[in-house]
Amino acid sequence: MTAPDATSPARPDTTPTSWRDSLAVYLQPRVLIVLFLGFSSGLPLALSGSTLLVWMRESGVDLKTIGLFALVGTPYTLKFLWAPLVDAMHVPLFTRAFGRRRGWLLFSQLLLIAAILLLALTDPARSPFYVALGALLVATASSTQDIVVDAFRVESLPESEQAAGMASYVAAYRIGMLVSTAGALFIVSGFESTGITRTSAWMWGYVVMAAMVLIGTITALVATEPEQSVRAEAATQTQTAFARVLHAAIGAFSEFLTRKDALAALAFVVLFKFTDAFSGTMTAPFVIDLGFSRNDYAAIVKGVGLAATLIGGFAGGFVARRYSLASSLWIGGVVQALANLSFSWLAFVGTSQWALAFAITCENFTSAIGTVIFVAYLSALCQNPLHTATQYALLTALAAVGRTYLSSGAGFVADTTGWPLFFVICMLVAIPSLVLLAWLQKRGHFDALGPVRV
Repeated sequence: MTAPDATSPARPDTTPTSWRDSLAVYLQPRVLIVLFLGFSSGLPLALSGSTLLVWMRESGVDLKTIGLFALVGTPYTLKFLWAPLVDAMHVPLFTRAFGRRRGWLLFSQLLLIAAILLLALTDPARSPFYVALGALLVATASSTQDIVVDAFRVESLPESEQAAGMASYVAAYRIGMLVSTAGALFIVSGFESTGITRTSAWMWGYVVMAAMVLIGTITALVATEPEQSVRAEAATQTQTAFARVLHAAIGAFSEFLTRKDALAALAFVVLFKFTDAFSGTMTAPFVIDLGFSRNDYAAIVKGVGLAATLIGGFAGGFVARRYSLASSLWIGGVVQALANLSFSWLAFVGTSQWALAFAITCENFTSAIGTVIFVAYLSALCQNPLHTATQYALLTALAAVGRTYLSSGAGFVADTTGWPLFFVICMLVAIPSLVLLAWLQKRGHFDALGPVRV
C-alpha cells in the first residue's frame, strides 16, 4: 500500500488541556472536513490495486500478468511532475466557481468517478489491455486528488488542529481502503448471490465504488476555500501561470539536491518500504491460491488487517517518540522485513483461518510501525515551507517506485520459486535499504535533520 501524504509534523502545544478539550478538537468543522476527504483519498487506491488483482485472479489471469499490473501505479510515482501544475494552474469554470483548491478537488473527483466507471465496463479475462488502461486512469485521477487533498488539509487547518486533522485523515484513509477492499468484495459476493454472472457482479461492485466517491464530492462542496490558498492566489495574480509553475518546480528540486548525501537519501526513500511492496503485490493471489474464499480474504486480510494496522500505527508513534529517528527506522525496517516469514509459514500450514489471521496481523502491524516512522522521516526532509508540498509529492512518488516498478517482477519470482521461498526473498530484499540506513547514519544524515516529532 501506499502511506497518506503529510507535509510537516505539527509542533505540539505544551498548554495543559482536559480530555474533553482534547476530544473536542476532532469535532471541529475543519477537522471533520479533512476526515471525509481522507476517506475519499483512501477509497480508490485498492480499485486499481489489490481488489483489481482479486478480480483478475478469479477471471483466470496468470500470475506473471498480475505481477506486471503493479505498473499501473505509475501515476503515484510520477505525481510530483504535475504537482506544480495543481499549485499554479486554474481549472476552467471550476476555479472561478469554487476556488483554487476546491476547484481542483471537484475536478479530480469527477475524473475519478468517470475512470472507475470505465474500469467497471472492462473484462480481465478478455481484454487485460483495457483493464490496464482503466486502472491507469483511476490511478491518475486518484493521485491528482491526493495532491489537492494534501494541500487543502495543510492550508485549511490551524496549527492547533493539524495533529487532530492528520490523525482523522489517516484513520479515514484506512477506512476508505477497507471499503474498497473488504467492502467491495462483500458487495461483489452479494451481487453474485442474486444469480447474476461473476463478470456482472464485479461490474456493479465497481459502480457502487464510483458512487462512494460522491462522499468526497459533497464534502468539497460543503467546505470553504482555505484562507492561505486565497492569500496565495491574490499574491500571485500578477504572475503568469508558467512563471508560478516554474518557480514551484525548480525551487523544490534544486533546494533538495544541494543537500549533503541527497542521492543516497533518495535511494533510501525508494527502498525502505520495498520489502512491503514486493510481498504486497502477491498477497491477494497467494491467499486465493491457498484455497481461501473471497469472503475469507475480505474479512481476515482486510478486516483483521485494518485493526492490526491501526494498533501498529500507535505502536510506531510510541517507538518514534521513545527513540531517535535513526534507531526508529532500524526498528521499523527490521520488523517489517521479518514479518514476511509469517507468510512462508502460512504457505506450509495451508487453509487455516487462524494461521491467515496471525500472518496478516504480523504483516500489517509491523508494516504500520514502519510506515509511521517513515512518514516522520519524509516530513523531516521537507524543511522549506516554500516548497513543502512539491517536495513531499516528490518523496512520496519516489517511495512508490518500489511498489510500482521494482515489485512488478514479483509475479515472475513467485511463479518460479513457489510461495514459501518467495516470501523469504521478500525479507531479503530489505537488506539494501538497511545498508543505506547504516551508511546515512554513519554520515550524520539523521543528526542534521534535528529532532523529529510524530
